[in-house]
Amino acid sequence: MTKTTGLWPVLFLWGFFAQQVHAQPPVTSQAVIGIIIDDMGKRLETGRRVLALPGPVACAFLPHASHTRELANQANDHGREVLLHLPMDSVDGRPLDAGAVTLQMTKSEFVGTVLENLQRVPHVIGVNNHMGSLLTRHPGHMRWLMETLQHQGTLFFVDSRTTRATVALQVAEETGVPGIRRNVFLDNSHDKKDIAFQFDRLVALAREQGTALAIGHPYPQTLAVLEQRLPQLAKMGIRLVPVRKLIEQQQEGEKTWQAYWSPSRRDAKNSKPSL
Repeated sequence: MTKTTGLWPVLFLWGFFAQQVHAQPPVTSQAVIGIIIDDMGKRLETGRRVLALPGPVACAFLPHASHTRELANQANDHGREVLLHLPMDSVDGRPLDAGAVTLQMTKSEFVGTVLENLQRVPHVIGVNNHMGSLLTRHPGHMRWLMETLQHQGTLFFVDSRTTRATVALQVAEETGVPGIRRNVFLDNSHDKKDIAFQFDRLVALAREQGTALAIGHPYPQTLAVLEQRLPQLAKMGIRLVPVRKLIEQQQEGEKTWQAYWSPSRRDAKNSKPSL
């Protein structure tokens, strides 16, 4: 009978080190968040208060708002990302803002409206939806939108997720438009305690999954919370980054997971040394 007792320590050590290598994908660096302030362009005073916030808070402008062009230029001067906040059909039938795209439009009308809105927002580098709980669940109209953005070259799309039935991000991925989804709404409630709770939830999500994106509005209560909390991020081990950087980091994370779960990695994980 062949003695194998001396092999057990070797097998134990091999299994231990294999688990260390394969149990987890490479750990990402510091957790990061992104923040977008919607409904920009309506008021100069609150718009300038947004631009005074510390860090790269992105600004999403309504295309026909009175001060969109002026504030978008100022946002660009401050190094802030400028997005088109594109009005879309909603299921609750709320009145639509000027420049809205709707389910009743032909493709020509739809694309023409999107292009006109993009022209109204200087320095635009991305788009997110204003309302849209109806339109974002329709793949045909979302394809019109994403193909239009894709033809512009470098625009990205943020799905505000005003409905769980949205297909917007899925269609963006299918058409090659860089995209990301909103994780947290900061201010569905205007109470400062509730806004602070949502900010803490944003931070917790970033720590859990590496990245997280929040959307808020230029309400006085929201801005007060951000003015207080944003300077504390560094001490919390959290970094605020531009939305495009957040998209890139998420894409890198997806590539890491795909590589980690590739057949070659699984084969290596499940292989055993021959006795």
